[in-house]
Amino acid sequence: MKCSIIILNWNGAQMLRTYLPSVIAHTTLPDCEIIVADNGSTDDSIDILAKEFPAIRTIVLDKNYGFAEGYNRAIAQVDSTYIVLLNSDVEVTEGWLAPLLDYLDTHPEVAAVQPKIRSWKNKAFFEHAGAAGGYLSRLGYPYCRGRRFGRVEQDKGQYDTIAEIDWTTGAAMCVRRDTYEVCGGLDAAFFAHMEEIDLCWRMRNKGWHLACIPQSTVYHLGGGALSYDNPRKTFLNFRNNLLMIYKNRSFPWPVLCIRFFLDYAAAAMFLIVGKKGSAKAIIDARREYKQMRKNYK
Repeated sequence: MKCSIIILNWNGAQMLRTYLPSVIAHTTLPDCEIIVADNGSTDDSIDILAKEFPAIRTIVLDKNYGFAEGYNRAIAQVDSTYIVLLNSDVEVTEGWLAPLLDYLDTHPEVAAVQPKIRSWKNKAFFEHAGAAGGYLSRLGYPYCRGRRFGRVEQDKGQYDTIAEIDWTTGAAMCVRRDTYEVCGGLDAAFFAHMEEIDLCWRMRNKGWHLACIPQSTVYHLGGGALSYDNPRKTFLNFRNNLLMIYKNRSFPWPVLCIRFFLDYAAAAMFLIVGKKGSAKAIIDARREYKQMRKNYK
């Protein structure tokens, strides 16, 4: 098999009904398969897949392993050359897959690519999680072409050139399976959020390149598992961001010292605006990061 598109599902029965038909309709290349990996859902996802999408291969995991380990376990059960990690809340467009595979076929130095990610709610604008390709600031903060912090741009064709990037979004990442495995896959300890940025950083540290291919476009709902202001999401983002800096920078301490002050400043700002849950999430994230970093070189 040349390519497996793997959709990780957790209690997303309605999302499967909404978005999976577009993946089926617009994935027409030969030697490509669509797989739904169910991450221990307790809703009627499995029944819906069996009754409404019987042609789709299903991998059933025994519990919710999170985004990272859920994908690791699903990918271990396929043998395709390329893997697409596709969120369950992504609507794809006609011809979306060919530009991604063509670029990987002709650029052996590139490990992973992503399409242009636009908002499903407002299709003229980029979407927060990936936009037109991801980058990292010197302090380890992720941002994108088309999105800085919470502000997204309207897509006016300003990023329609193929560009080398620092990370590809996990919402729609097309990656070489052998590179994914050699680099250790997604870090299961992250559970969810920024695990794809960590993987991309590891791939770049090994000499691989990554790219955004804007000739392919998909639409992402975003916030399907956790809303953007959910304290749990804040916790995971802060903890995992610190872990990936510690893991992947050759000399992380100057950055981590600066981040110590910036993180507590962010917690203070949340307190000022009355978001006590988010402030506590940052403090808890820093505490757990200190406990977890001993597990890494």
